[in-house]
Amino acid sequence: MIRVRRMEEKCAELYSAAKIRGFLHLYVGEEAVAAGSIRALSDGDAVVATYREHAHALLRGIPMTSIMAEMFGKQEGCSGGRGGSMHLFDAGRRFYGGNAIVGGGLPLAAGLAFADAQLKRNRVTACYFGEGATAEGAFHESMNMAELWQLPVLFCCENNGYAMGTAIERELSQVDLVAKAESYRVPAVSVDGMDVLASHQATQRAVAHIRAEGGPYFIEFLTYRFRPHSMFDPELYRDKAEVAKWREERDPIKLFTDACLGRKLLGTDDIAAIEQQVAREIDDAVAYAEAGTLESVDTLTRHVTTPTAPQALS
Repeated sequence: MIRVRRMEEKCAELYSAAKIRGFLHLYVGEEAVAAGSIRALSDGDAVVATYREHAHALLRGIPMTSIMAEMFGKQEGCSGGRGGSMHLFDAGRRFYGGNAIVGGGLPLAAGLAFADAQLKRNRVTACYFGEGATAEGAFHESMNMAELWQLPVLFCCENNGYAMGTAIERELSQVDLVAKAESYRVPAVSVDGMDVLASHQATQRAVAHIRAEGGPYFIEFLTYRFRPHSMFDPELYRDKAEVAKWREERDPIKLFTDACLGRKLLGTDDIAAIEQQVAREIDDAVAYAEAGTLESVDTLTRHVTTPTAPQALS
């Protein structure tokens, strides 16, 4: 969680310095969800994420150097510098990318799970999305197909209370997301997404259920982002006191750190060592990205398909 938090804070700094461009959606405050859930997956499982996917990519095992180079638009990045912040991708680690379309990853996850089911591979596809995506048609279609065809999809809803800038009660007529999932006969639970252990344990149970029983599973992670929706967001839709209260009382890193210190699982020296190690990793990642190479204009049409004119009928 500290790796994610410090990397995100550095990305905000680099964005302000115009080293990172385009859109940037930060995960600060939500670290317990990715840290707890991804650890419950195996290397053979697949992960499909949203445009707020830096944490998922990092914790899935994509090196921070590769992520940072992608942020900089360099060829050494995990997507060759062509994807940027919203499109981190690494097929070798079965990380099938961020997605700029709200709910866009849901049908992809169903497709990956369908392939695994057809080939009788005991794998799980974990699909992350925000609560706003539950109002999209893709969510309902994917849930329906996953249950009908018993596809091994783990639907991970990161409910941070605000779809971009709209509070959940103003965007959804049904705010009980567990009930929404259960309407498709999909097993569903809600968990404290600010608690990394609760997130981990809920995911372990869900993954075990999918592997043993087959079919999909839905987890609602109740979480909260401490920063605006994106770096362009003026954040006029929520009170600053609300954000400050969440930061003070529900910061997942502080909660877990205090628990570890209280149980004497870690000491203050251990925490300091973690911070120092992460600081070195971030310095190395930034240096790697800075030293990277921009793609030559001669190759800009690589991977771009140009439609050919239809042949005239003879």
